[in-house]
Amino acid sequence: METSENRDKPGRPDWPRWAALCARIALGAAFLSGIADRFGLYRGRNVGYGDFAGFVRYTAKVNSFMPPSAIPFLAWAATIAEFFFGIALILGIWRVWVALGSAVLLILFGTAMAISFGIKSPLDYSVFSASSAALLVAAYESRCKEWK
Repeated sequence: METSENRDKPGRPDWPRWAALCARIALGAAFLSGIADRFGLYRGRNVGYGDFAGFVRYTAKVNSFMPPSAIPFLAWAATIAEFFFGIALILGIWRVWVALGSAVLLILFGTAMAISFGIKSPLDYSVFSASSAALLVAAYESRCKEWK
């Protein structure tokens, strides 16, 4: 893909394009890794949730301000959204909207973590950094549409 930065410099790498690709793959893989964990695909001592029941318990902790009846819905909604965004990010489909949706999902998750555990928790787990990376992917991809 030709951009304004590399248009006059043949043979030079398009760093913004590579950065967006790497961010998309990393974000997508992170979403899918979380799903693999909650469905028991990881085994061993360093497993996070271990199974879906463990993920539902974690969802209840993160969303401690929500009524208990909403927790199963939130757990399934997060799982479906993460699966969709993970696959779409890796495949590179609907890039702007998927990146924006991923950013919103991560902001919501980080905010819930901050409310329930304090601001240190989402900062330690780089939730807002990941959300910012998704926003950068959306910004890059929307600019690419303008260049065409």
